[in-house]
Amino acid sequence: MINIKGKHIYLRALEPEDLDFIYAIENDQSVWEISNTITPYSKFLIKQYLENAHKDIFEVKQLRLVICNMEDVAIGLIDLFDFDFKNKRAGIGVLIKEEANRQKGYSKEALTLLIDYSLNHLGLHQLYCNISEDNKMSLKLFKNQSFEIVGLKKDWNVINGSYKNEYLLQRILK
Repeated sequence: MINIKGKHIYLRALEPEDLDFIYAIENDQSVWEISNTITPYSKFLIKQYLENAHKDIFEVKQLRLVICNMEDVAIGLIDLFDFDFKNKRAGIGVLIKEEANRQKGYSKEALTLLIDYSLNHLGLHQLYCNISEDNKMSLKLFKNQSFEIVGLKKDWNVINGSYKNEYLLQRILK
């Protein structure tokens, strides 16, 4: 895959050198709520994942790209998941690893780039995401990218012993 370039960031395929970066993200308990993770990942499993990351989205039904700044530093990940070619839709998620890199427009630019890629290269008709009711920053980000709330899943996730609602947002691509 050719890098997908924006003004301040670019998206690129996973590389073996991303092992430590992905290991740190996947084992960061502060983001487990977002990814519905409850157990750590070993470097061995992540290495195996990276070895298979070259497989086509049509085969594995997902695409994970690294968000890099223009100094070639990995700052986050953006994913297409539950890729459904027949119905031309996929889920989408984005994460900027370090707090210091958040609220600088990187997620917005990454979303814009991947939405364009989804429409113009993958031929998708729609994208969706699931966001916790209390994740105000993500709700704002996706709403500003023309995602609409189409449903509320009540008591959907158990977080620290409490139930949390989750919104389903959708964007029809034109």
